[in-house]
Amino acid sequence: MFQAFVPKPLPPRPPVRVDRSALARAERAVLRLDGLSALLPDTSLFVYSYVRKEALLSAQIEGTQASLQDLLLFETKQAPGVPLADVREVSDYVAALEQGLAALRRGQVVCTALLRRLHRTLLRSGRGGERAPGELRKAQVWIGGDRPSTARFVPPPAPLVSGCLRDLDRFLRGSTLPTLVKIALAHVQLETIHPFRDGNGRIGRLMISLLLCEGGLLVEPLLYASVYLKAHRREYYDRLQAVRAEGDWEGWVRFFLEGMTASSEQAIKEARQILGLFEQHRRQLSASPSALAVFEHLQQRPISSVTQLQRGVGLTFPTVASALARMKRLGIVSELTGLRRNRLFAYSPYIAILSEGAEPLSRG
Repeated sequence: MFQAFVPKPLPPRPPVRVDRSALARAERAVLRLDGLSALLPDTSLFVYSYVRKEALLSAQIEGTQASLQDLLLFETKQAPGVPLADVREVSDYVAALEQGLAALRRGQVVCTALLRRLHRTLLRSGRGGERAPGELRKAQVWIGGDRPSTARFVPPPAPLVSGCLRDLDRFLRGSTLPTLVKIALAHVQLETIHPFRDGNGRIGRLMISLLLCEGGLLVEPLLYASVYLKAHRREYYDRLQAVRAEGDWEGWVRFFLEGMTASSEQAIKEARQILGLFEQHRRQLSASPSALAVFEHLQQRPISSVTQLQRGVGLTFPTVASALARMKRLGIVSELTGLRRNRLFAYSPYIAILSEGAEPLSRG
């Protein structure tokens, strides 16, 4: 026999005591990040990059060893330097997040039915693909141990999962709490219900991104919340467990708000670094229209072959090759392959900025 934990419907009773100064700091930081999007020359460049960084970070929390360069190589149809399952896991997260954002633009709301559809995409080809993607679990599971008696946490029995999710939907639609507090509570609740056989952590973090956009705090998904959760992974799991074991909602909400503040500030800093880098390199290439055209394409796809660049900018192969040679001399690009044909070039300084904090965790 074992005892499972069945979460009570949200919101918690008695109400969570929220640190108002921490909430105000987090709201200001997120809104500053959102305001920055109006100043960006091309928001789509940053959305492309930040979505991939959030996907990578969320997968790395679960132990995926892929790097940003591995993901970009995979998307360029090249062989990454890690097992394909690792990169497919990140690529599927990107697809699921983009699918969710498209659903929001069509007027759909974040609900557990949408999350089930996104879960199907999330697990379509990487690890966990054999574990009923999109389907609620039909058996008991336990977390952090090889049997219930040694588990750190035993989620609700399978027959109760659908009812718990209905309660979560009612909270998502009816809560009048501040948006960041609502997101913090909903994330714990979904993780505690643990509705799927696999991918629960990833779908829970994906929900954070969607709720930030749905709640009007962000117009575009420029916040990669998982950068803070990865850097504080042990505390992240401890705070989730403290809610279940001790009812410490206040400790979790405070941690979550600190994470929103730190993640927003890092995203702002990174955006400014990228804008400065783009401007510096644009000045260095200003005398060559063809090099500028290649450079603009590399901002959109930081790893590209000469053939891909030729198709993207509409210039001849020799012209593109000459532009790349010039950019290589200036240290703007580096060659990844060393081949005479099918050469691959990376906008390395850009990738280096994006990779900050997104290095794979040591398996040790």
